Amino acid sequence: MRYQRWIAPLFLTLLLASAQAQLRGGAGGTLAGSVHVHIVFDNERSAGPNLSVRLMEGSSNTPIANTYTDSNGQAYFSGVRVGDYHVMVSGDGIQTTESRTFEVDERKVTQAQYITVHRTDDSSPTPAGSKSSMISARELNVPAKARRELDKANEAMARHDWKKTLERLNKAVAIDPQYAAAYNNLGALYARMNDSVHEREALEKAISLDDHLSAAYVNLAKLCLREKNFPKAETLMGKAVSVDPNNADSLMLLADAQYMDHHYEAAIASARQAHASSNTHPAFVHYIAARAYDMENRREEALAELQIFLSEEPTGARADHVRAAIQSQPRPAQ
Repeated sequence: MRYQRWIAPLFLTLLLASAQAQLRGGAGGTLAGSVHVHIVFDNERSAGPNLSVRLMEGSSNTPIANTYTDSNGQAYFSGVRVGDYHVMVSGDGIQTTESRTFEVDERKVTQAQYITVHRTDDSSPTPAGSKSSMISARELNVPAKARRELDKANEAMARHDWKKTLERLNKAVAIDPQYAAAYNNLGALYARMNDSVHEREALEKAISLDDHLSAAYVNLAKLCLREKNFPKAETLMGKAVSVDPNNADSLMLLADAQYMDHHYEAAIASARQAHASSNTHPAFVHYIAARAYDMENRREEALAELQIFLSEEPTGARADHVRAAIQSQPRPAQ
């Protein structure tokens, strides 16, 4: 028997950009206008683009709409009905954060909400260090002076000093025009500056100089995911995994790209490989596998993957959503 798909798209792919949110319905009442969300880091700087912003009904886990932040860390919801809501923010490089509950009423045309988010340890895109665990023969010949400039650039990037980062990286490639890791980091910098043209140019240069630099493939794949070029992202992540086959994070991104490219069996296989590759693999691989099984109408296997997800990530907003999805799924006909 074929079952209707039942897993809600709780968390779309990490770095996809989206246009204005489309409301799926919400609390009853008269249309009240719009909700304008401002997202900043704890240093009060803009959190930047491509963060998923969900408008949730009341204090519940019921999503009303989903959109993504623009380059200024802002998101907009229009046509919001009178009622109580809260906002959930998630994305690559930040901790999932929920706002307090707020009321949308008819007295204001626009409701403004300010949310502070905190970074995780593995922000994206990924800059490479001068001392990587996977260094090619070409990298071994990089002059020490160029390596020092790369290290100083990474320190500046950690401080969000983009001007100084660019200055140091340009010095590194001036010293060694074949320094692939420096071009990768230029790509990571341009991504933070929301300059996709130079981002792509730098990452493609890095790959042309060193076809074993996994970070450059990953970063270019993330750019393709943001642009919804899923076939290209899948190809690039396949190359990244061929270079670093036991990297669970890369395998997760490969599974995600395969899922978005409608290659569901491949996504399931990559998720299994990620699970087997490391005891510290991201639990999210099981959610990707569950979605892939769901698209193939393999309900029991999807349920099993969600249960594994909960065993590995038992608490938090994502776990709450998965439990809600399991509880709301329809029973099979007898």
